[in-house]
Amino acid sequence: MTEILLIRHGETDWNVEKRLQGHTDIDLNREGVRQAAALGRVLLNEPLDAIFSSDLKRAFGTAQGIAIPRGMNIQLDTGLRERCFGAFEGLNHPEINERFPDDYAAWKRRDIDARYPQGEFRAETLREFSNRAVDAITTLAGAYRKVAIVTHGGVLDSVYRRAKNMGYEHPRDFDVLNASINRVTWDGSNFQILKWADVSHLSRAALDESDNLA
Repeated sequence: MTEILLIRHGETDWNVEKRLQGHTDIDLNREGVRQAAALGRVLLNEPLDAIFSSDLKRAFGTAQGIAIPRGMNIQLDTGLRERCFGAFEGLNHPEINERFPDDYAAWKRRDIDARYPQGEFRAETLREFSNRAVDAITTLAGAYRKVAIVTHGGVLDSVYRRAKNMGYEHPRDFDVLNASINRVTWDGSNFQILKWADVSHLSRAALDESDNLA
């Protein structure tokens, strides 16, 4: 049995602007850096066998907040990246709807095999992405008793649905929050959720302490 601390990266400017990030390599903003520091403090004394991260800067920067105070290394894995959205990346919902109305409609109805127009990168279908993300997590987690994995909202969504046996056609009715700690177990076959969307460490007092330490 492996316990996984599944952590979404901290805030970015594109999160604030509600722009789709995907594989576009956006860094943390000031608030995201403070969130990463708060994660580092709350997890400082929690036993961890390893820390894994997506190789994208917003995830790696968040993982650094956890790893550096502990003196631990971060192991990067491209399988933990967010879904690639092709030409949707960098746009917000109204812009996507205006430029690609048919593809936007497929996205909104959660068509698992829809592939959006190519941008800088080739888009993944939802099926391709979810298989890739879940496979990456189960492969990494299987060799340890307790790990932290810093990744992206879509990856958290995929794990939650797998744990709840929830199809992708079902609208998201659960939280996927920046810098949240989501505790799950993996027994080699199934995920079980222990605690989801914990952001108690992101209280205003906790975040303000980051400025005092700067």
